[in-house]
Order: sequence, then C-alpha cells, then structure tokens
Amino acid sequence: MSASLAAGIPVAVTARAAPTAVAVGGIAAAIRAEAGGDLKHFYAARDFRPLWVRAGKTGPAAQTLLAYLESADLDGLKPSSYEPDRLREMIRDANRGDAQAQARAELALSKAFARYVGDMRRPERDRTIYADKSLKPKKPSALAVLRAAAFPKNFDAYLAGMDWMSEHYGRLRGLVARAEKQGASRETLARLHRNLDRTRILPGPWVHHIVVDASSGQLWYYGSGKRQGSMRVVVGAAKTQTPLLAGKLQWAILNPYWNVPTYLARDSIAQKILGGRSLASLHMEALSDWGPNPAKIDPATIDWHAVAAGKEEIRLRELPGAGNSMGRVKFLFPNKEGIYLHDTPDRALLAKPDRHFSNGCIRLENAGELGRWLMQRPLKAPSNKPEQAVPLPAEVPVYLTYITAVATERGVAFRDDIYGRDG
Repeated sequence: MSASLAAGIPVAVTARAAPTAVAVGGIAAAIRAEAGGDLKHFYAARDFRPLWVRAGKTGPAAQTLLAYLESADLDGLKPSSYEPDRLREMIRDANRGDAQAQARAELALSKAFARYVGDMRRPERDRTIYADKSLKPKKPSALAVLRAAAFPKNFDAYLAGMDWMSEHYGRLRGLVARAEKQGASRETLARLHRNLDRTRILPGPWVHHIVVDASSGQLWYYGSGKRQGSMRVVVGAAKTQTPLLAGKLQWAILNPYWNVPTYLARDSIAQKILGGRSLASLHMEALSDWGPNPAKIDPATIDWHAVAAGKEEIRLRELPGAGNSMGRVKFLFPNKEGIYLHDTPDRALLAKPDRHFSNGCIRLENAGELGRWLMQRPLKAPSNKPEQAVPLPAEVPVYLTYITAVATERGVAFRDDIYGRDG
C-alpha cells in the first residue's frame, strides 16, 4: 500500500540513517528519565533506543505520521485532537540536537501514534457477528501498538504503508481523499465512510488471516507483512446473504458430505424424485435426523409428496465425490450461521462477473491453493474415506466483509448494493 494511497497525500520513504553510539546513549538516558507507563515498558525492552529519532534527527516516519494526523478527517477523526502543530514544533526542537528535546519528541510521537491507531481501529457502527469473541475489536494498548510497529525491519515503510491497517482500509481512505478533492456529494462521502468503517476491524498484513469480500466475490490471504494470495469466490445470493462474520478457521474436512438445506430438499430434490429420479442417481442418501449419528432411511419409505408440499422435513446429504457440491474439501470455523469455505465443482459460476449464487457459504476458486497455505503443505486425503477431519496447524482468523466502493478513471463508483448494507 503506497503512502499516497493511504494518506491521500505523497509521503517520501527513505532508508534509516544509522545512529551514532553517542547520540543513542544521550537520548536513551533521556528517554529512560522521561518515559512512563506503557511507553516505559516498550522502550525498556529495547534498551531505551529511539524509534523515531535517527542520527540526532527525526526520520521520515515522523513526517509520515504528521501527514496522517493532519488528514485524520479522512478517517472520520479530528486532526486537532492529535495536536499536529505541537508535534511539529517538538520535531523542530529535536532536530537542533538536544537529547532532552529529542526524547520529548520521541515520546510524544509514540504517544500520538498509539492513540491514532487505537482510534482508527474503533468502528462507529459494527454489525459484524463475532463467532470468536477474541476477534471483537478493542482499543489496543500503546504497548501493543508500538511493539507491532517495531517488529518489521523497516519501520519507515511500515508507517508509509499504514501496515497496522488492512490494505482495504488504505484503499478506501485514498478514495475518500479523492472524492473530497473532486467535490463529491454528501451522499457519496457518507457511503464511502460506511465502507471505510466496515474495514476498521480488518487486520494489517503482518497478521496471518483471510478476508472475503461478499460484494466483489473476492478472497485474499495475508501474512509476513504482505498479501500472499487471492482468488475469486462465489458468495451468497441476495436472499441468502453471506453475513458480516469473523471467526477462526480450525479444520479442513476432506471428502466431505453435503448436507442439503431443507428448502432445497423440498423445492428441488423432492420434485426430481417425483419426476422419476432416484436418490441413488443423485448420489444422495436420506437420514433419520440432524444428529451426529443418524440412521439411513430407505427412500421408498419417504412421503415425497409431503416433503414437496412442505408438510414433512427430511435430512438429505450428498455423498463425497467429484460432483459433490462441497468439492474435495471444506474449511470450518465454529459459527451459529452455518457458514464455511469450500471447494466447488461448478466452475462456470466463478467465471461470472457477478458471483452472488450461494446459500451464504463461500465457494473457492482454488481450494487446493488455500489449503496449502493453511496447512503449510499440500492438502491431500490419505484415502477415500468420507469426512476426514484434519486440524489446521494454527487457527487462522477469517473476516467476511462487504466493500462496494471502487476507483474509476473519473473518480469513485460503487458496485450494486446487492445486500442493502450501504444505506
């Protein structure tokens, strides 16, 4: 993510200058004396070495932060609350070479940065369902913000790329800047900010995670500071929407069954049986109930007229195989909405520009590719046994979001709001 995209203005990024031992020693002593609370814990862990000051002067990251703070209205925040003018004066004083002034600027920059990050990550209207409560956003501590920022080797690039936020947030922030510059309507800006708000909860690229956008029908996965892959997906239709949902993937199920939704058993399968098909020809079987150990039922004993009329419900499942609606694998994360990611044999739908066809679950363009990334090895079933559950090496957060705003040559546009969430 470029700095101009994230901030709406150009920001230069240059390599860090190596600090001298004398300079580090002087400012380190001053930081030790001045720091308190979370800042003291953070700097103590790095022997009170500065993060923002290099070779006696503040580096490019300080100017990048100032640019963000001065344009914080793009984030829906008040620039004045971060006192950028005061920070600029402190930076000027620090650049004259006094260790005490450098320490004060260093700590002020860290404090302002931590506060800004915390404010950015707090959505105004969060309608996400958190299947895993640990993913529900909470304001990060200054210690957590600074530790995350100091981890990458290139701190300046981390600031310029706004890497504590998702690339989707950075893109939308840039669109807000563009729209404001072009004099967009209040309605357009309000809709942009609603899109931006939905991306506040998404992690930055240093967090191992997956994002699915139910507006564009796209999936991305991230880790080690970058996007590591993407693919097209089929998502829920307007009547069976993919929800705003966050959880943690835990299992790969190889050679899965497909449990037929009740309405499809009524509206589709029962009609086919009454028309002369058999469950065997559909590669399906009927079961006694929805429990973990159901008994198989003879299809001849089922009143298919009653099922078709909605007077009786029946559990049907499709057997594993090449034509199974789940494909060769599905990836599960615990959630009450019954949503998961899965392979699909229906490749034609993936080629369509509008991919809103599913019952809410996410059909993957390349389940094998995602499986290799999740498992850290090729994903292959050892046998043809149905429903082989394989735990992932680590739980992986997955965020299902909805982003309609797109850039065009003329400025900003929106995809059709199929789910009606932009109002």
